[in-house]
Amino acid sequence: MYAVVEYKGNQYKAEKDAVLRVSKISDAKKGDTVTIDTVLLVSDGNNVKVGTPYVQGAKVTVEVGDTVKDEKVLVFKYKSKKDYHRFLGHREQYTNVTVKEVIA
Repeated sequence: MYAVVEYKGNQYKAEKDAVLRVSKISDAKKGDTVTIDTVLLVSDGNNVKVGTPYVQGAKVTVEVGDTVKDEKVLVFKYKSKKDYHRFLGHREQYTNVTVKEVIA
């Protein structure tokens, strides 16, 4: 059984015991349980339920794991003959969550 969920503007395929990397969850600590009720699709292998836009009564329960940083993205801006140089770096933060249960 799997479900496609929408969380913080992104879509994820959630299966039992799968580890997903989602945008940083700042209001939950490691080990907390979060319920996601914005389920777009649920499949049990034989039947598929597609929501309009969400499947009624479907939920996915996840356990919050570690918060990690992605690799650094370097941005260099340059304009020729104008003496303009700008160098920036950015590291996005993510939270690993483990899917505990998919309820159709």
